[in-house]
Parts: sequence; structure tokens; C-alpha cells
Amino acid sequence: MPTLFTIGAASARGFGLFGKVAPQLGMWSWGYNNNGQLGLGNLTDYSSPKQIGALTTWAQVSGGGNSGFSLALKTNGTLWSWGINNQGQLALSNTTAYSSPKQVGALTTWATVSAGQRHSLGVKTDGTLWSWGYNRYGPLGIGNTLNRSSPSQIGAATNWATVSAGAYSSLAIKTNGTLYGWGRNQLGQLGINNTTNQYNPVGVGGTTWAWVSTNLSNNNCTAAIKTDGTMWSWGNNNYGQLGLGNLTGYSSPKQIGALTTWATVLTGSSFMLALKTNGTLWSWGSSNYGQLGRSNNNNYSSPVQIGALTTWATMDGGQQFSVAVKTDGTLWSWGKGTFGRLGLGNTTNYNSPKQVGGLTKWSTVSAGYQSVLALKT
Repeated sequence: MPTLFTIGAASARGFGLFGKVAPQLGMWSWGYNNNGQLGLGNLTDYSSPKQIGALTTWAQVSGGGNSGFSLALKTNGTLWSWGINNQGQLALSNTTAYSSPKQVGALTTWATVSAGQRHSLGVKTDGTLWSWGYNRYGPLGIGNTLNRSSPSQIGAATNWATVSAGAYSSLAIKTNGTLYGWGRNQLGQLGINNTTNQYNPVGVGGTTWAWVSTNLSNNNCTAAIKTDGTMWSWGNNNYGQLGLGNLTGYSSPKQIGALTTWATVLTGSSFMLALKTNGTLWSWGSSNYGQLGRSNNNNYSSPVQIGALTTWATMDGGQQFSVAVKTDGTLWSWGKGTFGRLGLGNTTNYNSPKQVGGLTKWSTVSAGYQSVLALKT
């Protein structure tokens, strides 16, 4: 089960601490680039992968919401950011936008990061939790609603492990398996059994949480996996994105079925993707552009397997599209193709997985709102 993050084993908005393996990975991007979120030094959209510089020392990537910004970590523990910065979401102590990666301070102690809609979360190697960016609804978890353009520590705890920044809300897990939520909560996306916004971390309940992911869209929903392999969800459910077989929203965790073989779950805009321990890929929720990969545009309110393959390794969901990597290192995408977000050299929609190029060395992929970041050897 995903208790700690290992490079190449996960993506997007549910992260844990880095493992010891540090392969030589280059960074690539494609899709919408209105604010320089592709990191290519311009504002041009691209419909196929483009390498960001020539460095092969990248370790983690995280694409943010529709405001258009990105975060990345290098293997030396440094933090980098680029894109729009009007709310200080790049953590560069200013509000200047950048279209290529800029280092955040000089620290080499960043372990994991997660880019949200307009704010970000990060965990350092000492287990401390940090936040920055937009704070109207309290997603920074610092007890107020003031924006921050540089990292601010959340409390004094040193046992944070996994973070997921969403649309004005935040979720995080400590090393002892406890889960916390804070920020906007109008749809119950924090899982704390109410719809009140929270300005400091509040416990969700339980001590066996291993993985959490909350989405970047305003159709706020959250999913999590426990150490026993069970999967849970809560928040908005207007398209059946909670996978519970209905369209009812919930403000506290509800178990999705009875299976104990779930490994990873990621939230897109009003839909979810999940991997089982046997390498099968599953989806549910909204599919108006085919983002569920089921060869149709039908919505599903419970998990449905995508094909019969058992070779899926990691995946992520963006705004009405999905991306995934197989165990052979090939990269695949499906759903809405506007702005070239599928990386297929066009802007066509596809409702089943299509291979992105012919390369077989993709490792990690992160879907932003309408763009993608990926790492490849």
C-alpha cells in the first residue's frame, strides 16, 4: 500500500515522502500555457511533449489548477516553481509570473510538494508542513485568511508525510496514519462531518490512512485509501464521482465497496481514477468528454475497469482528461483534447486510452487543470 512516496510510483495531488531511489529524470510538459505553466520560456500551447531544459535531476512534479502554475523538486531536495504568481503561489516572495522554473530559496530539504488551485503544500525532510499562496478560505492552515508569497509553517508538528492541495482546500496525513483537512468545506470535501470552512488542520478520524487525493476543480471531492487497502470518498457527488452508486454528497468518509485491493486513487474534475494492487485501472464519475476511458461518454457512479490490462503503474486526472503510465514505461491519455492537453499532436477528444508517442521510458505524470507535466529517463 502507498504509505510512502517512491519516485515513479505515484503522481499528482496525493504524495508522500521520497524514497532513496533517484533515477536520472528529465522533465517534459504539454497542453495549455496561458501563464507559462509549461515552463518552456513562452506562452505557447503545445499538443505534444516538450522537454523543459536539458537537466535530468528532476524527482517530482505537480501541476496546479486553472490559474496556471507548476511545482517541481530536484533530487537534491531543492524546490522550483513557475507560471502565474498573482497570489504568491510560486513561493518566490513576490507576485511576478515566470515562464521557466525558478528556485524557491536555497533549501535542499524539501521532500514532497502539491500544487492546488491557487495555493500549495510542501513537506520538508524533517517532517514539517508548509504552505503558501491564496488563502481566502483558509487552505494555508495558518489560522487566518492572509495570502503568503513565501512558505509558512503549519504548526510545529514534525510527523507530516502525505499532502494533497485542491481547490481552496487541503488534506494531509501524518506518519501515524491520522488524516487532517482544512480550508474551504462548502461541499464537505474536508471529511469532518460538516460544511464549515476550517483555518487550521482538523482531524478527519481514524489512524490507518495511507493515501489521500483531493481535486483541483470547484466540484470538490476527496478520496483516500487506508492501510488495509479499502477505499473511501466524500464531498460533492453530482456526477457519481464518489463511486458510491448514487449521486448523494457526504461530508464524512464513506467506503467504496468492500474490496481491500486498492493501491492508489487520484481525483480529476468530477471523476476519479484508481489502481488496484493487481495493476488494473478503474474510473468513475463524469465522462462528458470520455475522460473515464470506457470507449463511451457515459457517467458511472461506481468503479468500472478500463479494459482488461494489468500493466498500469500510475495515473492522474485533470480537467476532463486523464493520463497514465504503464509498467513498460509507455504513456497514455484520453478525454478532452482542447489545447493539446492529451499530448497526441492534436486537439481531438478520445474516449479510450491512446498512446502518447512511441517512447517507453516515462516514469511519473501529473495532470494540471489543462496541462501535463511528466518525468522520463
